Amino acid sequence: MTSATRQPETPASTVPPRLIATDLDGTLLRDDKTVSPRTVAALAAAEQAGIDVFFVTGRPARWMDVVSEHVHGHGLAICGNGAAVVDLHGGPGAHRFVKVRELPRQNALDAVGLLRDAAPGTVYAVEQTYGFHQEPDYPKLHMETPDDLAPAEELLAPDGVASREPILKILAYHPTLDPDAFLTVARLSVGDRANVTRSSPSALLELSGPEVSKASTLALCCAERGISHEEVVAFGDMPNDLEMLTWAGRSYAMGNAHPDVLAAASGRTAANNEDGVALVIEQLLAERA
Repeated sequence: MTSATRQPETPASTVPPRLIATDLDGTLLRDDKTVSPRTVAALAAAEQAGIDVFFVTGRPARWMDVVSEHVHGHGLAICGNGAAVVDLHGGPGAHRFVKVRELPRQNALDAVGLLRDAAPGTVYAVEQTYGFHQEPDYPKLHMETPDDLAPAEELLAPDGVASREPILKILAYHPTLDPDAFLTVARLSVGDRANVTRSSPSALLELSGPEVSKASTLALCCAERGISHEEVVAFGDMPNDLEMLTWAGRSYAMGNAHPDVLAAASGRTAANNEDGVALVIEQLLAERA
């Protein structure tokens, strides 16, 4: 059995944790998108011990059925890389948006044009609070049929179909570029018009509102509860987790994490398929006892 370990140059936090913030895909979820019985038990034990558990994911709210029965008392999750705080108590299809941090429409249009020029061949999808739209050439990467097919510029026009709801993020896919190289190109070309990150192993980028990230929305939720960043333990595996991992007082990269995440987190744990999150939670609860 692999034990959760911290990098030796980083001392363990002496502040008792009050909140656990965990990514889902590649982190809490196994590769088959299930939550193991051991992890379910660890989450319940943390909540019983008075430690809040927040799911902090790039997933849209409508994909949260995989963990909706494990949200416990507060019922909240941070979705869309920080673009929304969602109350999942209603169950799949009946969730309530508590907070929305949208990508301004003009910023989205500017980013689409700039990235299209910088990386020809890029295709787009538009993620909204409830709607999902994409360009005709955007590949079938997701678990649903889009509401509309049209060029991104038409979707995002003031009178386009995406004008009906807030824009949570733009998805940008390139069929041939290296994922990390595509991320670099996008950040350079888009600048401060959007926050650009990625969570997929493919060249699929996620563009959110300026300064919108898992970390910034988690910070807002913690401030509302009087919780400092030193009292937060965070888990992640991909570049979209980096800000959250460096913000939290204690952070763990999964054994399967991206190299940048392994370098940034203050500790490491086992891979997602080996219950890495549960291992650390059990360790934390043993320390409290």
